[in-house]
Amino acid sequence: MGKEYEVDVTETSRRGEGIARIQGLVTFIPNTKPGDHVKIKITRISRRFAEAEVVEAAPKE
Repeated sequence: MGKEYEVDVTETSRRGEGIARIQGLVTFIPNTKPGDHVKIKITRISRRFAEAEVVEAAPKE
């Protein structure tokens, strides 16, 4: 936990959170939407998914 990544949000969950995949692991990111490119920090990991918070909006390359 606490590791940071730059990700592209590709989907929206049923709860309205953005979803990105990190090495195949579904990661839920509140306050994001598909198309967002953000830097995130992992806050919780379980067997089937992870949760993260946005650290900053990452510049799109």
